[in-house]
Amino acid sequence: MTQLESARQGIITDKMKLAAAAENIDPEILRRRIAEGTAIICHNEKHLHGRPLAVGKGLRTKVNANIGTSKDDTSIDKELEKARVAVAAGADAIMDLSTGGPVDEIRRAIIKETDACIGSVPLYQAAVDTVTRKGKAIVDMTVDEIFDGIVKHLDDGVDFITVHCGVTRGTVERMDREGRIMEVVSRGGSFTAGWMAHNDAENPLYQYYDRLLEIVKPYDACLSLGDGFRPGAIADATDRAQVYELILLGELTQRAWDAGIQVMIEGPGHVPLNQIQTNIQLQKQLCHGAPFYVLGPLVTDIAPGYDHISCAIGGAIAGAAGADFLCYVTPTEHLCLPGVEDVHEGVMAARLAAHAADIAKGIPGAWEKDLAMSKARKALDWETQYQLAIDPAKARRLRETSGVNEEHGACTMCGEYCAYKVMDNREKRKWAHL
Repeated sequence: MTQLESARQGIITDKMKLAAAAENIDPEILRRRIAEGTAIICHNEKHLHGRPLAVGKGLRTKVNANIGTSKDDTSIDKELEKARVAVAAGADAIMDLSTGGPVDEIRRAIIKETDACIGSVPLYQAAVDTVTRKGKAIVDMTVDEIFDGIVKHLDDGVDFITVHCGVTRGTVERMDREGRIMEVVSRGGSFTAGWMAHNDAENPLYQYYDRLLEIVKPYDACLSLGDGFRPGAIADATDRAQVYELILLGELTQRAWDAGIQVMIEGPGHVPLNQIQTNIQLQKQLCHGAPFYVLGPLVTDIAPGYDHISCAIGGAIAGAAGADFLCYVTPTEHLCLPGVEDVHEGVMAARLAAHAADIAKGIPGAWEKDLAMSKARKALDWETQYQLAIDPAKARRLRETSGVNEEHGACTMCGEYCAYKVMDNREKRKWAHL
């Protein structure tokens, strides 16, 4: 039985126990949420050394880091280092989006490198195999080749797969009639739209959705229903194509649940601040409370080099409104493939957003961390501050390289005029006469 089928029958599995312990919640609570579809456990039966990851309602907001090669940079060693850095920085999951070099070897090496949850987009596999190994154009992929890529990823142990099932002829027509600044910015979405146009056919992942469900079920992997029409410009946010795709994903969610398969929904994208909460509410309503996995959202289009900050702003608002899983964005978004330090910065920005959201959502343990930090600051307890910091190494490095005078114990911003010390002296004077 799958995790969803077990949960519906009242069975608390070992994976549920492990995931619940990591969340510090009662396993029965997690079981009930899995049964209703508002939470999932990401773990492929073939990912033998992987940790089950719980995502969804009432759980800590999770963070994903995208890595992977391109045709311009095919280094396995570099991607493995990115995987290590992402996990060390606190990423809960890693998506391998490789499209260059020996993609099979890269994916398997990443899966072997860490016990973190692993995601992928199997359509990239089919595209790379079609172009580099068979000498054909992407649009000449066969239906069987598309599904073969899915099987290959699941066999390797990928825990969740992004499938762009909502990219249909109807969705494309709605986009064309309304008009968009940037049309389709999803790579998988563009592959699918191009394939449909070239072959004058419906998206195979939509047309043969039952075949997809049959393939996925034995692995008990999660479907991440992809947002092929996520807006790539804030001017395109919440348009007909995006919303129609979301309606279709809600319908496909129910079909997956009926087959005993867990689902999360992927979301935008570039969204202005005043539309983020509406986007979350739409997804939760149309997709029956299924976990929501968002890229950002990025709240402005003019932040090249600082898109991780734009992402963190949107991610905090989205998380507070109910988003469950944040996909990071690095400073190199829209510019180039990220380096190791970019991965670290992206994870940290997304983790800040996730933690801020958890405070707003009342996730157990979130508020308490901030309270402990405040008390350590009041006491000028620097070691405790380092331990509680989201990036302890950076916090320590900045203070220790600032030329601080340890005699007064404060930082170089205020030194002997530190407000904490002034107030502490006030208290001492207040009680000195007693």
